[in-house]
Amino acid sequence: MRILLSNDDGYLAPGLRALYEALKDTEELTIVAPDRDHSGASNSLTLQKPLSVRTSADGFYYVDGTPTDCVHLAITGLMEKEPDMVIAGINNGANLGDDVIYSGTVAAATEGRFLGLPAMAVSMASNDPQFYDTAAQVVRDLLVRIKEHTLPADTILNINVPDIPYEDLRGMQATRLGKRHKSESVIRQQSPYGQEIFWVGPAGQEQDAGPGTDFHAIKKHYVSVSPLEIDLTRYTALEKVSSWLDSK
Repeated sequence: MRILLSNDDGYLAPGLRALYEALKDTEELTIVAPDRDHSGASNSLTLQKPLSVRTSADGFYYVDGTPTDCVHLAITGLMEKEPDMVIAGINNGANLGDDVIYSGTVAAATEGRFLGLPAMAVSMASNDPQFYDTAAQVVRDLLVRIKEHTLPADTILNINVPDIPYEDLRGMQATRLGKRHKSESVIRQQSPYGQEIFWVGPAGQEQDAGPGTDFHAIKKHYVSVSPLEIDLTRYTALEKVSSWLDSK
């Protein structure tokens, strides 16, 4: 299977290396990743300047652009043959609930959603992961399932993996996205030159994190597998908005 690997942590990230090492002997891999950390880049494309591509000593392509740039560039021009699927990760940190809106990892997978097989976004549920090999083995397990039981091609699987040894996992659960409270306030500081500067505050705490959510699965030491789609239409509101527009 031809698989395009990318991420948002940059081509030198240990998670990307762990994924490559786990799949290199069984799959045909192409790696196209940002030249630096682009966490939180979401689905942004670089439109105001050209992109440059370089190749590392071990054959990884690295791009001076966003995760979405990387996958778009790879599929539309860099690769001689279109890949069968895109796998993004393994991310340093969870992408749970509302995180998927901002995640560069999920964005990279999203850009490959129209290929022949579902795209995967893979994240470690820790900000200091110790067990990337656990997530790498989970990806191998899921690839076996995908090859045997296909899913709709435009599906994105958002996968979050507890940062524990593989043998300590309790299994995998299909989950829905939970929700967080609103983000913490920005952090005000002053630069050495006296200019007021701001840091984006931490993500909000869990709000909707009960059974069936991705948050709950991770707490119980299950791998969370959330199927995502891109259609953002709120269908339940269509009729109400239509009547509102027709009112005088």
